[in-house]
Amino acid sequence: MLDEIAQAAGVAPADIEVWFADEARIGQKNKITRRWARRGTRPAAPKDQRTASTYIFGAICPRHGKAAGLVLPRCNIAAMSLHLAEMAIAVAPGAHAALLLDQAGWHLSDRLVVPPNITLAPLPAKCPELNPVENVWQFIRDNWLSNRIFRSEPDIVDHCCDAWNKLVDRPWKIMSIGLRDWAHGF
Repeated sequence: MLDEIAQAAGVAPADIEVWFADEARIGQKNKITRRWARRGTRPAAPKDQRTASTYIFGAICPRHGKAAGLVLPRCNIAAMSLHLAEMAIAVAPGAHAALLLDQAGWHLSDRLVVPPNITLAPLPAKCPELNPVENVWQFIRDNWLSNRIFRSEPDIVDHCCDAWNKLVDRPWKIMSIGLRDWAHGF
């Protein structure tokens, strides 16, 4: 598949960067995760009933430890087009990105604006385990977004941006979460 993408893009197969993308909804109805506590005690786990939320659109290139993301209020074709434009900036000059993603309607729409240095490669349907960004969401939630009450929608956005930036500052974490033998030929 990568050889076909390289040929269509007019680049050498070595110049193909394998990226994975997905989006996550983060909101006031937040997930409660496990917490460490002294034996015999039960730690407080706050729970909110309000419903404000936002979306993190994220893409990772595990081989190079790179990531590109946006925090946006909606999950639709326009938001996905913005995310692709942001990701296109992160692709190395002269390289071409093979972007593996699920088959959500806004990922494969004809109205989607796909930059010339990106080729979309849909993963098989109903196989979230093939997309390591699902594991990125779990890591971000477990470490920086769960067990908290967000004061407002701007507070959610601030926490999401902070969590994403913490991930971007840890390229080794992107590599350890995202590298897959089947996608990178190890």
